[in-house]
Amino acid sequence: MQKIVLAPDSFKGSLSAIEVCQILAEVGQKHFPEAELVQLPIADGGEGLVDALLLACGGEKIWAAVEDPLGRPIQAFYGVLRDGTAVVEMAAASGLPLLKDSEKQILKTSTYGTGQLISYALKRGCREFILGLGGSATNDGGAGAAAALGIRYLDREGSEIHSGGALRQLEQIDTSQLQAGLEQAKFKIACDVNNPLYGPNGAAHIYGPQKGANPKQIVLLDQGLRRLASVIQAQTGLDMQDVTGSGAAGGLAVPFLAFLQAELMPGLALVLEKVGFDDHLKGSDLVITGEGSTDAQSSMGKALSGIGRRAAAAGVPVIAISGALQPGYEKLYDHGITAMFATTRRVCSLEEAMKEAESNLRATAEDVFRLLKYLKS
Repeated sequence: MQKIVLAPDSFKGSLSAIEVCQILAEVGQKHFPEAELVQLPIADGGEGLVDALLLACGGEKIWAAVEDPLGRPIQAFYGVLRDGTAVVEMAAASGLPLLKDSEKQILKTSTYGTGQLISYALKRGCREFILGLGGSATNDGGAGAAAALGIRYLDREGSEIHSGGALRQLEQIDTSQLQAGLEQAKFKIACDVNNPLYGPNGAAHIYGPQKGANPKQIVLLDQGLRRLASVIQAQTGLDMQDVTGSGAAGGLAVPFLAFLQAELMPGLALVLEKVGFDDHLKGSDLVITGEGSTDAQSSMGKALSGIGRRAAAAGVPVIAISGALQPGYEKLYDHGITAMFATTRRVCSLEEAMKEAESNLRATAEDVFRLLKYLKS
């Protein structure tokens, strides 16, 4: 075996995609010392996007002082790839993990910190951006991020709106004070959901509860997003409700789509394109992928199915090593996956499995590579 591509997603809550790659590479190199092991950790636009692209493409991780979802000072990061592309994970500054359960105040949370990260990158001269949506604590229709970049959501009195709770008072959006360089910037937004901006399947109704919204607040937030869509349509002629995925991350993409000609893209496709996955497949004998838990949903446009289809088109077999194989995982066999293995090695709780994730992955990888070595002998 001369070339193996390692392209796992993270084992969420236990191992990052980079850590999974490193473990697979260590075990694989022991059994196939002559083989080239290409490490391509995969992220779909949420947590881990910056690190995955920096490892695959080279570049620099930059820390900066920004505001968290409740306006408190924190240090967050963005990446600048070797080709000058800035990569921003909105979760780094505006993510749900930054809040305790008692701090989930969905009417007040803002994406202002995400806008600050983009602003810092603009000042460094970046004009190409990848913005990852995922893991948000917000439902502000992008008001906070827009404000940090000079796009002002204004109420009847001319006061700025930075949060979802105030969107119902929106009267106009002022773009006369755009930050320098923003008009030349190009944004690709990684988005893996299809939800519209508002309505029963919109941002507030579908994702509001996990961000702390009660039924009354969901209605208020949904009304705010409807108001935002109405104002944008009146000013630009664009109907944000018609844009598939505009409800992702509480509508964060809306100002970028309406005023900055941004492009929404499936997160996995964007990442695979950026890391040159198809080029790495050339001459490969095997792809190894995986994730924390594999089930029927894994076949619906997520990492394993996307990797499996691309590899199958190139005639390369794919092994998936996941923390758990849940009902419906078999559907991935129709998406290019050759064989699947679960790392959990005994009956135990989820908490125990996550604590043992590293040792279990290493042991399973050992089994897989020993079998491959035997078959190749």
